[in-house]
Amino acid sequence: MSQNNFFEVVPLELYLRIFSQLDIQSLCRASMTCKSWNHRIKTTDSLWEPHCLAVRAVCKREIDDDLNSGYSCRDTLLRNYQKSQVKLDWLCGRYSNIRSHIGLPEKIMYPMDAETWGEILEAELKRYVQKSQAELIPLRI
Repeated sequence: MSQNNFFEVVPLELYLRIFSQLDIQSLCRASMTCKSWNHRIKTTDSLWEPHCLAVRAVCKREIDDDLNSGYSCRDTLLRNYQKSQVKLDWLCGRYSNIRSHIGLPEKIMYPMDAETWGEILEAELKRYVQKSQAELIPLRI
């Protein structure tokens, strides 16, 4: 069986099941295999939905806005994936101890709106307060 007739021979349910097991990177790589794979993967929104929902955990407002505006799950994911990775790193405190903009990696300077920066600053403030409280409470053994 050649790549060109894969979708003609394999039942729709089977190829959807196979492709639905792929992570984002593998799904993108599979879409570059040939034109027919690219078309099927690109136009089958159900393959992109779980990945889109995973990004939604970090960028809920952005994902909901895009989906409500009529973007497909694939397009929504493409529009928000990089932002979600940068935002997640900030929210997890990866850059909490950097004292100057010089110490920031270039990839984290992703354009974000004021609301997103507000979320990041709230998370930083919460970490700072928790750290300060932990330093004030003496350990009792």
